[in-house]
Amino acid sequence: MVSPEVYELFALRYATRAGRRPEFFLGGDPHDVPMAIDYFVWLARSKTRTILIDTGFNEAMARKRHRTFLRDPIDSLQLLGVSAGDLDDVILTHFHYDHAGNFDRFPKARFHVQDREMEFATGRHMTHRIFNAPYEVDEVTGLVRRVYEGRVVFHDGDAEIASGLTLHRTGGHSHGLQFVRVFTARGWVVVASDVSHFYESFQACRPLPLVFNVGDMVQGYQRLRDLAPTEAHIVPGHDALVMQRYPALTPELDGIIVRLDVAPSE
Repeated sequence: MVSPEVYELFALRYATRAGRRPEFFLGGDPHDVPMAIDYFVWLARSKTRTILIDTGFNEAMARKRHRTFLRDPIDSLQLLGVSAGDLDDVILTHFHYDHAGNFDRFPKARFHVQDREMEFATGRHMTHRIFNAPYEVDEVTGLVRRVYEGRVVFHDGDAEIASGLTLHRTGGHSHGLQFVRVFTARGWVVVASDVSHFYESFQACRPLPLVFNVGDMVQGYQRLRDLAPTEAHIVPGHDALVMQRYPALTPELDGIIVRLDVAPSE
């Protein structure tokens, strides 16, 4: 049996927002205390390929959405010696503004998406504000243009897009939401993206209020566990604790880039 290719894996933090606990859990929370939400993109790099997971948003979108913009996520790739113009493959876990912005800054990349996400983002459910609020119409139509350019790769459920890197659709938060599993020096690491916003989401079964299908969201937590060696191998999509539990790439990049291919501190 051929061993999977081994990747370095990084989380790049580019924005944050101060919130309160009740807004992040379906049904609220009895503890009305501050809770931060961080925004990330992720990079997987092996000896033969480099793949970006999600593309974040830009400063203009941060102002529009009232987020605290820390640094440009695409420019931050240069801290890892990566240029957006050199990337051949980008995974979009879903099309929400904080995961699919900046797509136009990748001149030759193919975008790996789920069939159901494109159908959802361009279909009847987008006539309802409750579902279309996290989407930006210019980004969705821009991705449709990439379809006609032959630069969108569609997947219907689970797929291996390269040795040591697999995609897994769960739905829930959005209809076509997917997460990514990456083989690293510490084994398979699951980049949950918005399948689980926080550690608490999957550990205590605390769904997010922004949801298309609650049942799929809850089942998604189990899918994360099924495909991760341990819960310590699951990386949530927006938890500020990620920057505390994983080591910075260098001391100078503390709070900016952490390594996910090494074990967390707790």
